[in-house]
Amino acid sequence: MKKILITGLGGFTGHYVKDVFEKKGYEIIGLIKSEEERVTRRDIICDLTNKESIKSAIGNLQFNGVLHLAALSFVGHANPLDFYAVNVIGTQNLLEVLHETQKSLHKVVLASSSNVYGNIDSEDAISETAPFAPVSHYAISKVAMEFVARTYFEKMPIIITRPFNYTGTGQTELFLIPKIVAHYRENKAQIELGNINVARDFSDVRDVATTYLALYKSSTKSEVINICSSEAYTIREILSLMDKIAGYEMKVLVNKDLMRGNEIKVSRGDATKLKSTILLNQPFTMRETLEEMYL
Repeated sequence: MKKILITGLGGFTGHYVKDVFEKKGYEIIGLIKSEEERVTRRDIICDLTNKESIKSAIGNLQFNGVLHLAALSFVGHANPLDFYAVNVIGTQNLLEVLHETQKSLHKVVLASSSNVYGNIDSEDAISETAPFAPVSHYAISKVAMEFVARTYFEKMPIIITRPFNYTGTGQTELFLIPKIVAHYRENKAQIELGNINVARDFSDVRDVATTYLALYKSSTKSEVINICSSEAYTIREILSLMDKIAGYEMKVLVNKDLMRGNEIKVSRGDATKLKSTILLNQPFTMRETLEEMYL
């Protein structure tokens, strides 16, 4: 049986993951939070913050793996309590129902975040052994989620992933790269941004989706693994690439109101453990990703 449950199927990442898994012959059972997120008629609306809702949705279903993508991920979300309800309690509820219903699972892959590392004062690549230093409610909720998941390591085959930044076509303009690309696509003369000297490890969402598949198929369990490119770009460098792609130079207005006081200056992941766990394909370059989003 090649059937996998994917939470958050209606989100940005879920669409790409669904495509990658289906091309390899997997049947997808999608959990979504509302009718607006429906991808297929088979998708099931489920409130992860309600254990009974999960039990009703999946208690009698047969599947042999889980990819838990559902999360509240926009750092600027207004109500901080929502991060804990969705990211922590939602994960606890899901794992508890999976355990209680005695699912025989090949793998449970959980999406945490590189934000758990916080603002490390070093330009060295960040490995999985780096200490937690979260600087936002989103990051704190992901740290808590990881501790919850670890209590199930002996009960089911779990991998916790820590994706660094990634982007691609379809990501909301609430996020920085889509906002920048949209300004160029609309031929705008200027853009307001915060600190353009911060550096981030950006991957293409298509690479992230294929990485999830490879990790799911692997024999690895009870591990925490970065998903990253090991290459950091400053926002200034992203703007320079977009100048070349769009064929004009956009004026940048630095707005101090868009700067965060606890902003992470440099975030670059160490992919050593990832590369020793799975065979990675040649990744998309940053320019290839931006060109795909721009066209």
